[in-house]
Amino acid sequence: MKVELEADKCVASGQCVLAATDVFDQDDDGIAILLDEQVGEDRLDDVREAVAVCPAAAIRLVGQ
Repeated sequence: MKVELEADKCVASGQCVLAATDVFDQDDDGIAILLDEQVGEDRLDDVREAVAVCPAAAIRLVGQ
């Protein structure tokens, strides 16, 4: 499954990092950084949670 992040929409809440630490990080300004755009089944639930809790709707899964 592919993860897409629209960093220009990010409001730096950090919820994605808390939900999926292996997939997301934050830069010095708190803006989300996508560490791995391809996620396997083992991390899919965490990424789905990150999508659900993102207040800016800046994250999506492609290929569901």
